[in-house]
Amino acid sequence: MRISNRTLLISALTSVLTTFSMSHQVAAQISHPTTRKVEHVDTYHGEKVADPYRWLEDDNSAETKAWVVAQNEVTRKYLDALPKRADIQQRYTALYNFEKYSTPWKEGGRYFWSRNDGLQQQYVHYVADSLTAAPRVLLDPNTLSKDGTVSVAFTSVSRDGKRLAYGLSSAGSDWTEIRVRDIDSGKDLPDRIQWVKFSSAEWSADGQGFFYGAYDAPKPGEKLTGQNYFQKLYYHQLGTPQSKDVLVYERKDQKEWGFAVTVAEDAKHHFLFVWRGSERKNGLLWAPAGKGSKAIPKANDFRTLTLDFDASYEVIGSRGNSVWVKTNLDAPLGRVIEIDLARSDKKHWKTVVAESKQTLESASVVGGVIVAQYLRDARSVVERFSLDGKSLGEVALPGVGSAGGFGGKLRDPETFFAFTSMTEPSTIFRYDVAKNQSSVFRKPKIAFDSAKYETKQAFVTSKDGTQVPIFIAQRKDIKLDGNNPVIVSAYGGFGVSTTPSFRVTAATWMDMGGVFVEAAIRGGGEYGKAWHDAAKGAKRQNAYDDFIAVAEWLAKTGYSKPEKIGVTGGSNGGLLIGAVVNQRPDVFGAAVPEVGVMDMLRFHKFTIGWAWVDEYGSSDKAEDFAHLKRISPLHNIRSGVKYPPILVMTADHDDRVVPAHSFKYAATLQATDTGNAPKLIRIQTSAGHGAGTPTSKIIEERSDVLAFFAHSLKM
Repeated sequence: MRISNRTLLISALTSVLTTFSMSHQVAAQISHPTTRKVEHVDTYHGEKVADPYRWLEDDNSAETKAWVVAQNEVTRKYLDALPKRADIQQRYTALYNFEKYSTPWKEGGRYFWSRNDGLQQQYVHYVADSLTAAPRVLLDPNTLSKDGTVSVAFTSVSRDGKRLAYGLSSAGSDWTEIRVRDIDSGKDLPDRIQWVKFSSAEWSADGQGFFYGAYDAPKPGEKLTGQNYFQKLYYHQLGTPQSKDVLVYERKDQKEWGFAVTVAEDAKHHFLFVWRGSERKNGLLWAPAGKGSKAIPKANDFRTLTLDFDASYEVIGSRGNSVWVKTNLDAPLGRVIEIDLARSDKKHWKTVVAESKQTLESASVVGGVIVAQYLRDARSVVERFSLDGKSLGEVALPGVGSAGGFGGKLRDPETFFAFTSMTEPSTIFRYDVAKNQSSVFRKPKIAFDSAKYETKQAFVTSKDGTQVPIFIAQRKDIKLDGNNPVIVSAYGGFGVSTTPSFRVTAATWMDMGGVFVEAAIRGGGEYGKAWHDAAKGAKRQNAYDDFIAVAEWLAKTGYSKPEKIGVTGGSNGGLLIGAVVNQRPDVFGAAVPEVGVMDMLRFHKFTIGWAWVDEYGSSDKAEDFAHLKRISPLHNIRSGVKYPPILVMTADHDDRVVPAHSFKYAATLQATDTGNAPKLIRIQTSAGHGAGTPTSKIIEERSDVLAFFAHSLKM
């Protein structure tokens, strides 16, 4: 007899939810489902560590799916009953409903950009023959699924402007499928490339094919993990099946290596970028371009510039044998060097733009100059240099905020950039390189009166005396009476910089009367390699000390008080929130850890988690195990200690930080005596790590978060 899926689900629900715990009473009479425990113990270097919720790691089992349903029912009931929840979503929707643009780029004499009219589920991609010509729709992902869960992960246009390669992602997964569209007709070609991950497409100079990184298709029943697959670099010739694609480069002896190709602007060389895990260090190789059947390089055509993995190396432009590279080799804050491929040994490398006192975040060669984007105390400053390194002055920016863009080619007379601040959404500017003049290309209109608000920068003294920059967005007439509800957000890892930018979440919170704070804690890249290294591996506690110091500073200066300070962060930032709440639950009024890395002893066992060992360390090593266990949110929840309200956020299709992290963390929170405040988990269905999330889901999710904070902080 065949048993239906519905019967299995009901049966699993019955086995999982045999009783309901009534120990955590709140105003809404919330009761968390009791989660089944198993007798599972792992031994790490002689120390036994229990893992009673190991079964939740199988997110495809009927029992886990039933657990997700039960948790979401409890959480949904609580959130829907919160005062002003509907009003908050209405206001959030109104503020979100404005035109949003990407930064344009040019290929084959045509301009390309993406746009969202306000509430479209996904951005629509456009093409125009000139900046004054009427743009036409090139690709509308909103037509590809009813719920908007199919998104475009990347786009790449051939040099003649005739074809578009684009990657499609479903439900926010990191896996993408590459398709190809004829730009004139707007129709897709038959080409389909599968099993692509952590890669885009780079067109060959002739536009007849492209390079991409992919993995072998899994065998029937095989579950891909970080231990059993590695990336290979292929070339796809248009009009041929994927099975005929040319294997360009692989390293079976280096399974942690990944690859990306850049074709020189003058088509004379191919540059091979070799990445290894999440470490901001890479290798760089090059191959001369061949002709005819030899136009596509083979593995033995590539010549090594460096495989020392001693620094970051990014090709930003080339002309003939001259290659300009952004690097932090012997320059922790970054510099630009020139490499002559005819004499490519390191001893011949030449500094063009020397290391500054501020962090070189990115650089490009466009319009015959080098455009260098710096961070000065975590805010953008842009400078120009001649190709031989002579300073040509700064590019004027509208204020204190974040700039991004300035892409293009050596001979392009123009480029584009976006500028945003915590109180102003992104405005897109066209920049005339020769004249050093900017003009507005697109400026959105929004139902947010930015004139009433301001952004201030302050510096907080951390536990060891380090000065940590923060950005505070607030009403101009705010009173420092200690009663302001505040949300503090941070990331603090992987060298990722936190800079001031517009968030509808922050705008809505300020519109409700709150204060929003971005903290540039250690672990990021705001002050270069040293700032990152200061919270890496065994030094990660520095990031947590920084964040705790920010909360304490907000109370000392009269901005707020502990019971009115809410904290949030995602991914590595979710780990941050879980860790600091365990360490100092007394200084926070509410916490929302999102898609966090919560099990620091097993993170490297899942999907791409192996790549984070460079950042965190590994429990497989005795010297790392102690500090990982000390900071792991899952393993440091303290019984008998009063915790603030916590809303754990994750997604059922997250294949980067798998939902098991949040599942086990939430189950442990609910089973531990941490006081009466709610310990909820919200599990987004048909969603991934965040990228590509449909607008409707973003609005619902952010409205839930703001309603949770507003209620928990007694707004």
